[in-house]
Amino acid sequence: MATSPREVTRPVDPLILERWSPRAFDGSAIPQADIDTLFDAARWAPSAFNYQPWRFLYAHRDSADWARFLDLLFPFNQGWVQHAGALVFVISDRLMAAPGSEDYKPSHSHSFDAGAAWATLALQATRLGYHTHAMTGVDFDKARAELAVPERFRIEAAIAIGRQGDKASLPEALQAREAPSGRHEIETFAHQGNFIV
Repeated sequence: MATSPREVTRPVDPLILERWSPRAFDGSAIPQADIDTLFDAARWAPSAFNYQPWRFLYAHRDSADWARFLDLLFPFNQGWVQHAGALVFVISDRLMAAPGSEDYKPSHSHSFDAGAAWATLALQATRLGYHTHAMTGVDFDKARAELAVPERFRIEAAIAIGRQGDKASLPEALQAREAPSGRHEIETFAHQGNFIV
């Protein structure tokens, strides 16, 4: 039996346990080469028919786009994301076509596939010594307009990326939550056979 939120009873790769979502970032810049490595990792995620429906729009903290990207988040998230090194919006294509075809049809798995790409990016970030924190505290209508995202695409979430900072930089209420969280036991969500509530 596990005795802490991040102990496992099976041979899970340590990288998976090292990935967690802090809110305290140290404000350091992220080199473009590292950002490119994260996106390179994301592109190897699996997707239906290898369609790769994900898109990523991003801003470095010291770039001309930083303030307008930050302004697309709810104020609560702006308060801590402002110290991240980069802010990324994950977008998925709601339509897909078979290879070589221009006959686009609704994609059942666009969000699922974009989620796989985000998870791959997050694990690569952990490997490089960064942390990521995905959030849906976003003004999605404003983001669509500001980032010129066509209606065909769904804005899934925003991701803060950076080096972990001192939790003392956070409001007191968030400092208490600044630790890796646990997960439900396998028996609560994985069942052989039919669905169980």
